[in-house]
This record gives sequence, C-alpha cells and structure tokens, in this order.
Amino acid sequence: MEQIVMSGLIFGCVYGLVALGQVLIFRTTGIVNFAHGEMAMVTTFVAFTLLTRFQLPYPAAFLLALAFSAAFGAVIYLAVVRFVDTAPHLNQLVLTLGLFLAIHGVAGLIWGHSPSSFPPALEGSSIPLGPVYVTPNEMFVLVTTCALAAVLFALFRFTRVGLAMRASSQDLTAARLMGIDVRIVFTVTWGAGSVLAGIAGILTAPFTFLNVTMMFNVLIMAFAAATLAGFYSLPGAVIGGLIIGIFGNLVSYYWAPEMALVCTFVLIVTVLYIRPQGIFASSNAVKKV
Repeated sequence: MEQIVMSGLIFGCVYGLVALGQVLIFRTTGIVNFAHGEMAMVTTFVAFTLLTRFQLPYPAAFLLALAFSAAFGAVIYLAVVRFVDTAPHLNQLVLTLGLFLAIHGVAGLIWGHSPSSFPPALEGSSIPLGPVYVTPNEMFVLVTTCALAAVLFALFRFTRVGLAMRASSQDLTAARLMGIDVRIVFTVTWGAGSVLAGIAGILTAPFTFLNVTMMFNVLIMAFAAATLAGFYSLPGAVIGGLIIGIFGNLVSYYWAPEMALVCTFVLIVTVLYIRPQGIFASSNAVKKV
C-alpha cells in the first residue's frame, strides 16, 4: 500500500508540474492551453536528440532543451496566440486545439512514431525510505518538483515580474496604464509555462517510452489537477497533481489501470459540480474560470 502511494506521488509530481504551467498561463493570460502536452513532448525529443545524436552530458542536454522550450513557448505566443488575446474563449480554445494537432503532426514527421527509451537523470538501485523504496531518479523528480514549485511561487509573489503577471491577470487596461508591457509579460508567461511542461516531459520519459503520444494521459491528469486548483492557485496545482497521482494509482491497483482516467474524469465533474472554483481557489476565482 505504501509503495503504491509513493509511486502515485512520483507521477503526481509530473502532473503537478504540467498543471503548474497550465495554471500560470491561464491565470496570467486567460487562455487554456490544450497544446501544453505537445510542447512538453517536443522539448523531451529535443533533449533526447541532444543526448543520443550529439552525445551531450545529461546536464548540458537538460539545460539546452529547457532553453529551447522557453524560446518555443515564446515564439508560439508571439507568432500565433497573441492574435487571440482578446478573442472569445471559444476562439482561443479552437486555436490551442489546432496547435495541439499541428505540433503533434510535425513532431511525428521529424522523430517518427516508434517508441524509444529515455535515460533517467540518475541511475542506481532503490533506496529504502521508511516502509518504501525510492530510486535515485524518483528522488530527483520529487526534489525537482518541490524546488520548482517554491521558486515559481516566490517569483510570482515577491518579484516585479510576478507583480506584472498578477496585475495583467486582474485587469489588462489597468496594467497598461501602470506602464506594464502586457505583450512582454504574456510572452514570458508562455515561455515559463513551456519550460515547466518541458521539465515534466523530461521527467516523465524515463518511466514510459518516448513517443509522440507520451503526454496524452499526463495532460488529462494535469487538467484534473488544475481543476482542483481552480486554474488559479499555483500551490494548489502541485497539491492537486499529488492528489490525482495517488488517486489514479490506487484506482489502477485496486480496480483496473483502464479505469484510472475514467475515475479521474468523474472526479473532475464532481469537483466542478460541488465547487466550480476548485478546491484550492478562492470564490472570486470562479469569475475568471
């Protein structure tokens, strides 16, 4: 039982990172990014290419892939998304779905559809941690998630960039009157969200096979986590990811793996029915969601 919960925490960290990027983008720009998982997948393939074709060491490949991810997210916003900043939500939804399909198709043309194994960040045998066993790579996932969540929360809360993001999320007109360049803020937000997605993809790949569909289920679980956070609370996104990870693992173990997504969907609907603003968001957050 304890090992099932620990495994759920590991996957929950990945869901939380993806949800964190989703919440950051939505809270700042008001756009739900359905292409988030594909952005993670592309970054993971870039890291894989740097590791295997160019034989770079893991830290160098990791950092270069994240630099690509930041640029990728910024370019997507500037080249495509910025034109629907003030458009109806349905238009934004259709656009990000179109991006999902386009990125998926191009990635398939470049890297193919055959699965590949992705090397872990840290190798080694499992380490006993109380009643459970954790591999060095799983510890890396846990520590990375906690560190990123803390850094992002501090950035959003205590820096001028975070203040600009919060101001833009609350009132675009007022933000512009305060001298904030909203386009730059949104560009940085999409870049940061893409980096979070890319990290999640790189952390996910060693546990699964690397292919163009690797983030499908992860994105669904991350949406569930973001829903628990009301698409508003950054700490809530991580906590929601952990809850969804443990919940999905328990369903898979005690019922069937195929039912994990079904039960997660039921959980999303239930939360939206009982508390539309999510569990971890304040009541005024529902107005934006």
